[in-house]
Amino acid sequence: MIRRLYFILTVFVLLGTSNVFAQNKDNSVYLDTKDGRITIDLRPDLAPKHVAQIKTLIKRGFYDGVVFHRVIDGFMAQTGDPTGTGTGKSDLPNIPAEFSKEPFKRGTIGMARSSSPDSANSQFFIMFAEGSFLNNNYTVVGQVSKGMEIVDKIKKGDKASNGSVSEPDKILKMQSATDTK
Repeated sequence: MIRRLYFILTVFVLLGTSNVFAQNKDNSVYLDTKDGRITIDLRPDLAPKHVAQIKTLIKRGFYDGVVFHRVIDGFMAQTGDPTGTGTGKSDLPNIPAEFSKEPFKRGTIGMARSSSPDSANSQFFIMFAEGSFLNNNYTVVGQVSKGMEIVDKIKKGDKASNGSVSEPDKILKMQSATDTK
């Protein structure tokens, strides 16, 4: 009887802690491209101010139609600039850095910024591979939970031009999982 109770409690504990963020639709967003949907689980536990800003911009439709302007094969795909140049941002204030010990690995979502750690605004990037040199230097805001095969299809840029993309892919729509119909 005690073994059975221990087994049942163990199962509940394991099920209850398995990717809490994926289970919370308030922190899941869908990024739709021409090749399909990417599901991102945002991490307000790591970067509450950055996540709040991304959610605000998503509600406004800010990311819809924005291109992946800088895409470096084997590194990352960057988007979130309404001008498509890498220099644009939203009309919201920049966000102070929220660095964490969370590592940059395949599928990690990080906030792009200038040389100032407190300059992140609307641009973010999705990692194609591990990037430990970014650890503790850029803010981690989430992780791709579904659709890395879609991320891998994003049109790559020219290495000689720091990943600049001619005729880039774009975000068709970005929305909260709670806002889908």
